Amino acid sequence: MKIATIAMAAALAPLWAQEIKLPVNLDKLADKAEESTVVTLDKSMLQLIGKFDKDDRDTRKLIAGLDGIYVRSFEFATEGDYSPADVEAVRSQIQSPPWSRLVGVRSKRHGDNVDVYFKDAGNGQLGGIVVIAAEPRELTIVNILGTLDLDRLADLGGDFGIPRLELGGARREQR
Repeated sequence: MKIATIAMAAALAPLWAQEIKLPVNLDKLADKAEESTVVTLDKSMLQLIGKFDKDDRDTRKLIAGLDGIYVRSFEFATEGDYSPADVEAVRSQIQSPPWSRLVGVRSKRHGDNVDVYFKDAGNGQLGGIVVIAAEPRELTIVNILGTLDLDRLADLGGDFGIPRLELGGARREQR
């Protein structure tokens, strides 16, 4: 999961924006995978988590604007256990404005592919982030719905199954 750790797979979209839907066939990949991580936190579950962490105002503020966190990460025994169509079903939803691909990494030698897409919501707000990390034997997609300040984005790393992210060279301590 080297690339998945480097890249964060996420999608952030405010209520009025186009929402990224994780295809149902992604959940079926768990049966084929040697290891899988499936995180599904809708808005009500996030609010419940916020209630448990009453002392940490930063955490409550961080998740207040979120509508959901969805992580699908699979590690397979052999190459070809998942189809490129599984990835394209997500990627095809983020090919038009206001989405912009900021990072695209392709390794012919190792077969690793990472895409990072941002959605501009205007007013200095992120309207979405999608990161797709696809390796020959691993696939990770993280989808985070809701509005989130870019400065707070890195704070999600290490929580809810989301890989740690370093922005601007500053390393944030895990809570």
